[in-house]
Amino acid sequence: MLLIILGVILLVTGSWFKRTPSINPAYSPVISVSGIAMLLLGLSFSVFKVIEPGKVGVKTLFGKVENDVLPSGLHFINPLVDVTTFDAKTQNYTMSGQSNEGQKEGDDAIRILSADGLEVTIDLSVLFRLKADQAPFILQNIGADYLDKIVRPVSRTAIRDNAVYYEAVALYSTKRQEFQDKIYRTISESFAKRGLELQQLLIRNITLPQSVRATIESKINAEQDAQKMQFVLQKERQQAEQKRIQAQGIADYQRIIATNLTEQQLQYESIQAQKAIALSPNTKVILMGNGKGAPIILGDKN
Repeated sequence: MLLIILGVILLVTGSWFKRTPSINPAYSPVISVSGIAMLLLGLSFSVFKVIEPGKVGVKTLFGKVENDVLPSGLHFINPLVDVTTFDAKTQNYTMSGQSNEGQKEGDDAIRILSADGLEVTIDLSVLFRLKADQAPFILQNIGADYLDKIVRPVSRTAIRDNAVYYEAVALYSTKRQEFQDKIYRTISESFAKRGLELQQLLIRNITLPQSVRATIESKINAEQDAQKMQFVLQKERQQAEQKRIQAQGIADYQRIIATNLTEQQLQYESIQAQKAIALSPNTKVILMGNGKGAPIILGDKN
């Protein structure tokens, strides 16, 4: 549009130079030709409009937003129409305590008060996309800066409004998924009314106050110590049971032997033991006898 206006100005200027006798008429053709070239160039840029992949265009004529949407590709349009492009791909808006992770510089984490009055810090990522057919509605009612007007405030408000129903430790542990599902529904409903579609919500981190973290760590250590002591006691009970079974086995063996052992069996066992000793390479002479007869002499030589 600017090139068209400049071209028209140059054409008018060239015509005025031509009708003014005091000005060298040689300038008039140069100015007129430049004006025509600029006018044609401006018309070519204004008539043909390319929409990049993943984007859509919304036409505005003299401040009035038109309802039809330009998809990606080459389009032939009215040169007086102004086209505003919107990103229709999935977008990620992150609010984090780390200075280099979010859209805002510095600490942009969400600080909320839990049901038990503790301050909890939450890092959040919102994945969403602009509905292509709703782009004219967004331009007319919200504007191109819908990130700052809709995405950011709606997400932060939903976090704060729902966090007041949960205690800090529950947010960190047992109720985390429930809390995330609840704020997902809240944000999704609000986005849908404004031409946006929420695709995914990620609670990236929940930071508790230092005093609460210390209490949780102390509790975890105590539970680990209790589990360790339980293991030691169980092991000692198993060892005691093993010793009791061994002692019972020995007692049963001795009772059986004491009941069934005879003098002939004792004599037989003695002979077997002495025979084993006699056959040992370390044995020289063994005297065997029971006191009733001549002893038997065994040796390593005949």
